[in-house]
Amino acid sequence: MTVILLRHGRSTSNTAHTLAGRSDGVDLDERGAEQAAALVARIGELPVTAIVRSPLLRCERTVAPLAEALGLDPVVDERLTEVDYGSWTGRAIGELVKEPLWAVVQQQPSAAVFPDGEGLAEVQVRAVAAVRERDRALAAQHGADVIWVACTHGDVIKAVLADALGVHLDGFQRITADPASMSVIRYTDVRPFVMHVNHTGAQLSAGLAAKPTTDAVVGGSTN
Repeated sequence: MTVILLRHGRSTSNTAHTLAGRSDGVDLDERGAEQAAALVARIGELPVTAIVRSPLLRCERTVAPLAEALGLDPVVDERLTEVDYGSWTGRAIGELVKEPLWAVVQQQPSAAVFPDGEGLAEVQVRAVAAVRERDRALAAQHGADVIWVACTHGDVIKAVLADALGVHLDGFQRITADPASMSVIRYTDVRPFVMHVNHTGAQLSAGLAAKPTTDAVVGGSTN
């Protein structure tokens, strides 16, 4: 099973340099809307079977053009929602970098718990569970390998990628997930295979539709 972890397009909060969190009504800006429209061509001919998204508006807007083009009804999974940043929500990034907790978020995120919000370790647990459970459910439903899209948020994507890479959560700040980027994980009985990280190019490879080769599973490389 292959999941395309899609970060929402650029939002009004991104351009305002504020921490949107779970604030209501944070929409895509003009560039973000363009990025959403471009996803149809970027995903190309890949046989996407399902689209699952965070409940927040910016994710709803991001997948709308793709869902229409593919004739799919996106499913909302609350576990893919943004981090609950608590009292940090809506504040300017320039203010937050002066908070003592900011250094913890950057250097030891596994210990970071946002005031009146959740911890990043909690985020990883819920997000990884959501992706892996959905992956298994789609495999059982279709009786075959499928490709599906999970539209969510930057820190959520980085936490899922860290798990797939076997990297401790304290290393997740080394991973980048830009607006409208796609990161791809193929889950197998052996281990997860990370196919792409922060893909912002014109089109994902059609090779994603193929299963890993025996060499990839046994030796870790097909080169």
